[in-house]
Amino acid sequence: MKNNGRTSNDGGNYQKSGALAPVNNNKMKKNKMRMGSVGGGLSLQAFANAKAKNDGYNPALIKKQREFYKNAKCVNKYKKSQKQQNKAQDSSQSTRFVEGRSENREKGKKNYGNKMAFSLKEIYNKKREEEEKERMEKEAMLKTRKEEKEKSEARRKDKREKMFKRTRSGQPIMKYRIEHLLQTIQGTKD
Repeated sequence: MKNNGRTSNDGGNYQKSGALAPVNNNKMKKNKMRMGSVGGGLSLQAFANAKAKNDGYNPALIKKQREFYKNAKCVNKYKKSQKQQNKAQDSSQSTRFVEGRSENREKGKKNYGNKMAFSLKEIYNKKREEEEKERMEKEAMLKTRKEEKEKSEARRKDKREKMFKRTRSGQPIMKYRIEHLLQTIQGTKD
């Protein structure tokens, strides 16, 4: 009997009815080996032992630890640089203090702690004044930028309104468009 060019004795691989073709025995053997000889999977005890076993490999934990150590390294570098800056500032201040002290000794005056506190206060005030000046300059620059921006926006808005003006019948008013073209031509000439 022929079914679309195939005979019925071709090993049972093709059947016109809805029945399933025979399964490859090699695949079944591999599945049984993977699941164990019984084929029931792991026992509860074996599963619990496998879960409890900690081989120390957890990619998420390793990534987290690496990030933590990287951050700690950055923080330590920052603290060291801060210390160095403070030492540099302290040494410059101490040299000033020592120079001032030696000058006072030369004059024959006694040096008390008030002079040191006074000089530190002066240093603090000078630093504060400098910061205040810088802040005022920044504010002035920001204010001028803001004003320029507002002016340019107003100019653009005015020009846009002129370019979109129309007559009663809906025709564009050419006066402003021609003026714009004239200005651009004169601008390129200069």
